[in-house]
Amino acid sequence: MNEILEPGMLVRHPSQPDWGLGQVQSRIGNRITVNFEHAGKVVFDGREVLLLAVFDR
Repeated sequence: MNEILEPGMLVRHPSQPDWGLGQVQSRIGNRITVNFEHAGKVVFDGREVLLLAVFDR
């Protein structure tokens, strides 16, 4: 699922709901950078975390 993520898309972290909504900043290979409402900028290895795309708010 992380393969569909593009800059500007909204996501949630499945095990960190308190981080709030996040906006994808970049995805380069498996490295995904997301800016979350309550956690700030976080960089993930897309092989370890499956972010949940948000298509409606």
